[in-house]
Amino acid sequence: MPRSRPAIDSELAAALQAMPIGPNGVFDLTDIPATRQAVRALAESIASTIPDEPTVTTDEIHVPRADAPDVPVLLLRPQNAPGPLPVIMWFHGGGQVLGFAAQDAPWLKQLSAALGCTVAAVDYRLAPETPAPGAAEDGYTAYRWISDNATDLGLDPTRIGLAGQSGGGGIAAATALVIRDRGAVTPLFQMLMYPMLDDRNTTDSSREITDIGIWDRATNLLAWQAILGDRVDTQDVTSYAAASRATDVAGLPPTFIGVGELDVFRDENLDYAARLRACGVPVELHLYPGAYHAFDLFAPQSHLAESFRHTWNSYLARHLTKAPATLTAS
Repeated sequence: MPRSRPAIDSELAAALQAMPIGPNGVFDLTDIPATRQAVRALAESIASTIPDEPTVTTDEIHVPRADAPDVPVLLLRPQNAPGPLPVIMWFHGGGQVLGFAAQDAPWLKQLSAALGCTVAAVDYRLAPETPAPGAAEDGYTAYRWISDNATDLGLDPTRIGLAGQSGGGGIAAATALVIRDRGAVTPLFQMLMYPMLDDRNTTDSSREITDIGIWDRATNLLAWQAILGDRVDTQDVTSYAAASRATDVAGLPPTFIGVGELDVFRDENLDYAARLRACGVPVELHLYPGAYHAFDLFAPQSHLAESFRHTWNSYLARHLTKAPATLTAS
C-alpha cells in the first residue's frame, strides 16, 4: 500500500497559495532566458524592500586565471569588525541555471554585519552555456585566490567556509570535493541548504515531489539536462558535477545540511549526510516537517523559516566566531 504524503505546513501552504505558479512551476525551465529575466526582476523587487546595511561595503573583484574567463566575486565586508576577518564563500541558488551573485546581497550584507565576517559571493558560470563542472572550477578558483590573498585582504586564511543554497549548495559541495582532491587547505565548513547533489533522480523523494510547483521532479530533470546534456545518469558524470557521485567522501569539512520533508532533494541530502558521517565527517542535519523546497525564501515569516534561519545562523556563529550572533528576519 503506497504511503500517503505528509501535509504541507499550514503557514507554508498559505504562502504557496499566494504564489504565481504556472503550468511548469514557479521556475519554468522550458524557457531559461525568460525565467532568468523574471528571477532578476523578482530579486530586484525583493531587494528594494530590505533596508540597506550601511556598515558593510560592497566591492566586485575579478579573479584571474589563464585558461578560462575571470571569476567575478562580490566581496561584502563589515567596516566595524576587527580583522583579520573570517570568510563565508557563498554560492547563490537557481538550480545552476538561474540567478546571480548580487541577488542575495541585501540579506548577505545583514549576515556580514551580524557575524562580523566577510562574505564572498561567487558569480559562477551557469548552465547550459557552461556545463558542469565549470561552476565548481569557478568555486575552486575563487577559493584558492581568496586563500592565497587573504592576508593582503585583511582576511583570516584559516577561517574560510563554503555555503550555498539549492543549486548553489550543490556547487559548494562539488567545490569542497575539488579542494580536497587538489590538496588545498580544507575549508572551515560546508553549509549546504537543501543542496542539489544527484543527477540520477532515483530516490523516493525525487519521484514523490511532482506537483507542489516550487522545484518538482520535472523542473529538476530539465535543470540537470541543461547542466550535463547527454551525460545525465551515465557513467560520464564526476563528483565535481554532481557531488553525490563521489565514491569517497572522507576528508571533507564539517557539514551542515538543512532540507524540507517535501523537497525533491530530501533523500539525496539525507543519504549524503549519512555517508559523510560514516566517513567520520562531523555532520549537523536538520529535516523540516511539512516543508517544500526553499520554504524559507517563499515563506520567510513562517515559524519553520524562522527556526531554520536561527539554526543555520547559530551554526555559522559557532564556526566563524566565539560569540553567538543574531540575525533578524528580512
